[in-house]
Amino acid sequence: MTRAYQATLFDDDETLTSAVDIAAFENATEHRLDEQSWITHVPGFLTGHMRLVDELATLDVWEQRQRWMYDRMVDEPRLTGEYADLTAAPALLAGLAATLGERLGVPYDRIWMNWYRDHHDGTGWHADRPANQVPTAIVPVLSLGPPRRFLLRPIGGGPSTVFTPAGGDLIIMQGRCQRDWQHCVPKQKTPAGARISLNFSSVTQS
Repeated sequence: MTRAYQATLFDDDETLTSAVDIAAFENATEHRLDEQSWITHVPGFLTGHMRLVDELATLDVWEQRQRWMYDRMVDEPRLTGEYADLTAAPALLAGLAATLGERLGVPYDRIWMNWYRDHHDGTGWHADRPANQVPTAIVPVLSLGPPRRFLLRPIGGGPSTVFTPAGGDLIIMQGRCQRDWQHCVPKQKTPAGARISLNFSSVTQS
């Protein structure tokens, strides 16, 4: 079944229609990282993803964060945005969180967004907070825009497992992925268009 959202993202009449295809879970593939950690890849979970990229890019939640590198502050190679309270989020994003929560049995109440403006942007190796504070967690990440590599490796190093989700695909990190594994979106030499990822989390997994 395809569930259509007519969501007003702004105060005016500008609207966005995107379709969530729950039936896409029937074509999901499971990838075991180890006995207690696995990835579920759901292709085609969301259609109309490129228009959603354009709409999300106009929101006022985006920040250019900085971090220490050696002896100086540098810009992080991406923009980030957050909705810690989904009552303040655009209706479409709140609807996505509710749909995923119903499907996965987790009451998602927070969305963290990364905007990779081009191939020079990326994220280093990390695990997601607060999900990495509990033994197991279910963390879905929705990819919007052109494909980028999504890598996972054991904490402490080791061979990487590579996924390349297309726009509208859902990657779900499950089991002990956040405790025993790290993930990243590396920079690349090949030019790439803007990509936004939506990471859904819950205080019940903290």
